[in-house]
Parts: sequence; C-alpha cells; structure tokens
Amino acid sequence: QVQLVESGGGLVQPGGSLRLSCAASGLSLDNYAVGWFRQAPGKEREGVSCISSKDGSTLYADSVKGRFTISRDNAKNAVYLQMNSLKPEDTDVYYCAAEFTYRICPAAPKYWGQGAQVTVSS
Repeated sequence: QVQLVESGGGLVQPGGSLRLSCAASGLSLDNYAVGWFRQAPGKEREGVSCISSKDGSTLYADSVKGRFTISRDNAKNAVYLQMNSLKPEDTDVYYCAAEFTYRICPAAPKYWGQGAQVTVSS
C-alpha cells in the first residue's frame, strides 16, 4: 500500500521557519516527480514547488520564490520543503503529491498525502 505522510507543520510567528517532510512507503520516490501544494477551505489549490525525479530540477511559485526550498533525500525516501521568512498569507494546509513522470512537476499526481497544517500568526 502506497502512503505519503506529511509532517512538520505547526504554528509559527511571521518571519519564522518550518520544514515539512513527505515520507513515502510502498514506492521509491526517486522515480517520481514530487510536488508541494497548498489549499485553504474555500480556496483553489495552489502549486507551491516541485522537484523532478530525473535530475532534481526544481520549480517554485512566484509567491514563495527565494523563501522556500524543496529537496529530496532518496536514501530516506523523502522530500522536504524548507520554508523561511514565513508570512501570514502562507497559512494553509500543505500537501505533497507524487506522479511517475519525467516532468519536473506532477501534472496529475496519483498519490497524495493527508496534509499538514501550517499557520503563520503572531
């Protein structure tokens, strides 16, 4: 059974940092493009960042460029999202998702995590 499990969410003050982890079981993440998405109730889902399986190429949404960093550790079968200089508008539920593709970003992810709440507030 394939599972993606996010962890590392929480409450942080503006300007603070969090690192989200996406741990996989039942598949080898190094064969998958992995993306981080975020969505709040009543809002559209937004792609935040993604990393390719082939060469580790990355892409970021303009809203997080320069503040967030995506990375993968194939030995741990995990992908991470380091979030710095957090803003209140980064408050959302963050999901990781994976697709078996050589594109940088998953376009139609087959596997999704359950989500991790990130709240940025003073």
